[in-house]
Amino acid sequence: MFARCAALLGSGLQGTVLGSASTGLRLMRAGEATAARMLPALSLLPSFVPGETSSMALRHASTDAIKAKMAAANDALKDSKMLCYQCEQTKAGTGCTEIGVCGKTPETAGLQDLLVYSVKGLGSLAHHARNVGGIEDQEINTFVNSAIFSTLTNVNFSDERMVEFINESRRLHAKLAAQMAAKGVKAPASASVAQPWHGSMPHPLEWNSQAVALGGVGDMIEVSAQTGIAERQRVLGETLAGLQELLVYGLKGLCAYAHHAEALGRTDPQVYADIQESLYFLGTPDAADVGKVLAQCFKAGATNFKVMEMLSTAHSDTFGHPVPTSVSLNPVPGKAILVTGHDMHDLHMLLEQTAGMGINIYTHGEMLPAFGYPGLKKYPHLAGHFGGAWYRQKIDFAKFPGSIVVTTNCVVDPLESYRDNIYTINETGVNGVRHIKADSKGHKDFSAIIKRAQELPGFTEEDIAKMPKKKDVTVGFGHNAILNVAPQVIDAIKTGKLEHIFLVGGCDGSEPQRKYYSKLYQYMPTNTMVLTLGCGKFRIFDQDFGILPGTSLPRLLDMGQCNDAYSALVVATELAKVFKTDVNSLPLSLDLSWFEQKAVVILLTLLNLGVRNIRLGPRLPAFLTPEAVGVLVDKFNLIPANVADPGADMKMMMKCK
Repeated sequence: MFARCAALLGSGLQGTVLGSASTGLRLMRAGEATAARMLPALSLLPSFVPGETSSMALRHASTDAIKAKMAAANDALKDSKMLCYQCEQTKAGTGCTEIGVCGKTPETAGLQDLLVYSVKGLGSLAHHARNVGGIEDQEINTFVNSAIFSTLTNVNFSDERMVEFINESRRLHAKLAAQMAAKGVKAPASASVAQPWHGSMPHPLEWNSQAVALGGVGDMIEVSAQTGIAERQRVLGETLAGLQELLVYGLKGLCAYAHHAEALGRTDPQVYADIQESLYFLGTPDAADVGKVLAQCFKAGATNFKVMEMLSTAHSDTFGHPVPTSVSLNPVPGKAILVTGHDMHDLHMLLEQTAGMGINIYTHGEMLPAFGYPGLKKYPHLAGHFGGAWYRQKIDFAKFPGSIVVTTNCVVDPLESYRDNIYTINETGVNGVRHIKADSKGHKDFSAIIKRAQELPGFTEEDIAKMPKKKDVTVGFGHNAILNVAPQVIDAIKTGKLEHIFLVGGCDGSEPQRKYYSKLYQYMPTNTMVLTLGCGKFRIFDQDFGILPGTSLPRLLDMGQCNDAYSALVVATELAKVFKTDVNSLPLSLDLSWFEQKAVVILLTLLNLGVRNIRLGPRLPAFLTPEAVGVLVDKFNLIPANVADPGADMKMMMKCK
């Protein structure tokens, strides 16, 4: 098996045969080596021409068809209200031009564009303050990550909150400029020179400094029309503009993970510096060079690996290493609060504030892995999991008889039937929904949420009797738990009891094409195992995979949230060490679904580490043109998921293709 995979997959991750004590450091070094090997090729990219795209990348749609759709979308922009194509569900696979499929209005889309523009200016100034004047402002570091995170898909739909973010960005810009002036430090004059793709807008750094009249939402929406994607497409062309967006979207995911880690007390000055350097880069002439843009994308992937390691360590240091734990999907009688999103720190605060009050706490979506952490599952009123993936909120939340807390993405504009029961915290926001803010020390008072739960009926015996009974599911297979049974896994591979391992994870969504991930398991031979992570798990998490024949190992192992891709890399590199090979030569296939920008930065992390043969679906990103996709196919053999025939994909993966 290993010889076959090695022959088919090539040299791959040379140098990633790791010991557990140095996994993170060695992986980062491997990523640096991969980036170094890529640079000569990247320098040639500005010369690539339409039509030279790999046929594999376009096996489900011709180059001409994709270009025609993009051209039609761009023509429509002349009369359209917006253009947003940052997520997988974007309309027709080209872009939302009237209203977002997510429900985002043109006004909100414009305000988010303007916020990103402003934060590019703030990040640029922070980059110069650090490098020229040695000034480090933690308030600004935290804000930059928070503000960028707020523009991630399905995080914030509140125009009022967007206005607050923009005003705060400009206030902090003025504060930092004053600090620099006090030290006699200036940003170079060239730093604020507008680039051609800025159109009629001044450079972001300059715009932040101008005393423009921004009296409210209306003024900001008017200005925001000049900061969207359309102008960059017109000046730079679709390929380069899309690659700039690849970097921006990667930064959105990176900032989200860094912000999660910071909430648990884990920070790294270099992470802030890397993020702000990328924001600065996007306003320089170098951002017109395709090779340099791609190199910056891979650097963001490298930084994200460090952040995922930080977040993993923060979770395990705070709540203990995840352990395999059975979770009930059946509610119990009593008052109830439902927690969705990703933030374990907020869940812990809520568990503390509701202890002994007779209120049961349920997880939803990607909060399910909370049950694996000893420091969370010790609370007896953490009662179970309710519902499925994020996109089912209008179904799940309408049925839930208690209050609901949205900690992070994803949030969907609520139905009126439960609008009075839902609360947003952190970066999330929805127009007309109550928002709970933290105090200066990060503490959140959840008394309003608790009061609402007490007012609502909760689950009654009669209600529960009418519900179909569901089987428990098991979570908690983080890298520590899997490495504890590594000898059994290794023996199963050596003796042929385990032929192949699949990593099926990422984001879920409502599109019919995502049934591909539900059907995949039907074609998996019984001598295989599947690792899941992210909300993609909900496609198969309640299926009975049983035990690997001839062993005591469960065939389905859930590794946690989307950021726990770090755990998957740790497990893969430890297996590579044992078998004296590299990750790309293992009998391991990555079949990933993507939806939003956290998935984008995880993909950049995997590519930076040199991981090849990743299947990505259900559709390829709209912001990547056929030419850009062709580069990734040629360098990494990125493979579009064959959503029309999952059985064919399974046959290829079993052959390590």
